[in-house]
Amino acid sequence: MSKPRLSFWQIWNMSFGFLGIQFGFALQNANVSRIFETLGASIDSIPILWIAAPVTGLIIQPIIGHWSDKTWNKLGRRRPFFLVGALLASAAIIFMPNSPTLWVAAGMLWIMDASINISMEPFRAFVGDMLPSEQRTVGFSMQSFFIGIGAIVASALPYMMTNWFGIANTAGAGEIPDSVKYSFYIGGAVFLLAVLYTVFSTKEYSPEELKKFSDEEKKLSQSKASIANLISASSFNKNGFIWIFVGLLGSAILHFVLHENDFGLYVLFVGSIIFGLLQLAAGFFTNQNKTTGGLVSILNDLYKMPKTMKQLAVVQFFSWFALFAMWIYTTPAVTHHIYGATDPSSELYNQGADWVGVLMAVYNGFAAVMAFFIMWIAKLTNRKTVHMISLIIGGISFASFYFIKDPNLLLVSELGIGLAWASILAMPYAILAGSLPAEKMGVYMGIFNFFIVIPQITAAAILGFFVKNIVGGEAIYALLLGGASMIIAGLFTLIVDDVD
Repeated sequence: MSKPRLSFWQIWNMSFGFLGIQFGFALQNANVSRIFETLGASIDSIPILWIAAPVTGLIIQPIIGHWSDKTWNKLGRRRPFFLVGALLASAAIIFMPNSPTLWVAAGMLWIMDASINISMEPFRAFVGDMLPSEQRTVGFSMQSFFIGIGAIVASALPYMMTNWFGIANTAGAGEIPDSVKYSFYIGGAVFLLAVLYTVFSTKEYSPEELKKFSDEEKKLSQSKASIANLISASSFNKNGFIWIFVGLLGSAILHFVLHENDFGLYVLFVGSIIFGLLQLAAGFFTNQNKTTGGLVSILNDLYKMPKTMKQLAVVQFFSWFALFAMWIYTTPAVTHHIYGATDPSSELYNQGADWVGVLMAVYNGFAAVMAFFIMWIAKLTNRKTVHMISLIIGGISFASFYFIKDPNLLLVSELGIGLAWASILAMPYAILAGSLPAEKMGVYMGIFNFFIVIPQITAAAILGFFVKNIVGGEAIYALLLGGASMIIAGLFTLIVDDVD
């Protein structure tokens, strides 16, 4: 009994919820730096305020993946998480532009991102659950299409509110413009409705049905899952002490030698200490033969990742470092470097900020179109080649922001970024899904998110220091650094084994 092929509309229905998920992410990416600056954030403090988003993903996604692998109720396996995440995220999105102070806004970003992650992670595993191997590239490309469509509208909403409906895009000092507020209200509604459509239009396979699919697939899954032997308590303890030592040493050097008070840099080393403590806890539980709990299970899976997943982790690190640099620094880079505006309450600054929304809509729109084109090209060549070329073109497009002075020419750069974005959303997951054991699809998709959020935490930790102390507060250089990172990601694609 093999997993049946699904029709175009079945794949459409199961992917439609990503329209809402990306609506939330796109509003966040295009407007949160603007909200932070409006509420008084300095240019070098923006990265540390953004760090809530990747830290939340690092914590939430593997836990949700582990739980969803073991869940089955009337709504199914993954759909309960779609629904809970959508309800919480919609409420957070609506409240975000009404934050009265900077720290409330930073806290709301944390809540909003946690809620979005609860919905998003199971959607990735959903494709692995529902589709046979030969349709997974189509499934992830369909998700990329909806991500693009949702982001087009969400990114351009503030611009549309002002230029189509005459809603003010300026406000008093410390106040969020109405154009941004109304955009977030619409976004909260779209998020919930899109996820509800997938929840009620898609039927999941039960655990019993999944077990019956294809003896050959089960044998392949077993060969991929090196889960027979657990990591020993001594290995956990040794690794734990190493991570703690590195964290303490780095913190000591920052404080006593460099006299550095940049909180972003401390986040990296504190994270190292926390990861070390978690491994010591896993070592304790393993020593007590309590190895079935979530912590021990997730850390065992982390250490026993398939080879392809480890190779993709390197590519993902440099890709997402570049993307995070773009999301947090495009608004200040464009408004400062190209528009020459530094006052967030000025009309010129808000024109530039609105144009950033249009730029993000363009790259997402182009990604929606290219999602199906790269799927076709991948069939003619291979997924690695498509991903490598896309990332290199994206990196060059990032760097072009430094040389362009006419805001309209940035639209050309966004086409290259859109190509890279379409590939990032589809190709790594299509390659990864074929290397994972079916019974651990959720937890491994969650662990794979580590290599999305760790580079974002790294970017948030070092970019503030880089911009403030090395390039004299010029945000445009963060985009140049992001471009170099994305080109490196493209070159590392050559080492990946696509085993599916």
